[in-house]
Amino acid sequence: MTKRVMAGAVTTAVGVALMLGTLAAQAPQFKRTILQQKDLSAPGREAVMAAVEFPAGSETGRHTHPGEEISFVEAGPFVLEVDGQPAKTLQTGEPFFVPAGVIHNGHPEAGKTAKVVATYVIEKGKPVSTPAPAK
Repeated sequence: MTKRVMAGAVTTAVGVALMLGTLAAQAPQFKRTILQQKDLSAPGREAVMAAVEFPAGSETGRHTHPGEEISFVEAGPFVLEVDGQPAKTLQTGEPFFVPAGVIHNGHPEAGKTAKVVATYVIEKGKPVSTPAPAK
């Protein structure tokens, strides 16, 4: 391979890598807005209520919570994927529950948007969610 061909191949590879990085950076992100966060009468627990908006193509990614998630779909459809269970498509107004520490992911149906109102009953001082390892 000539130096010129090799330089062209390297330039192309770098360009493709940069393009893929740019596409990944532009992937739609869900938005969690904390509405309220209050201590509970249960020692060491707090409640966090959030409005979560999912643009088309976004997802939470596999994650867990340090407590229970008690939610409902404000605007669906919304797909809930809980490890060890088949994915479930929830419609507007449907509630769902995720136990503490259970790995799950959520997203709107392909090409659609969704909104969820979530209440987390979690260990005080812990983050609302923690990313889980990829499958």
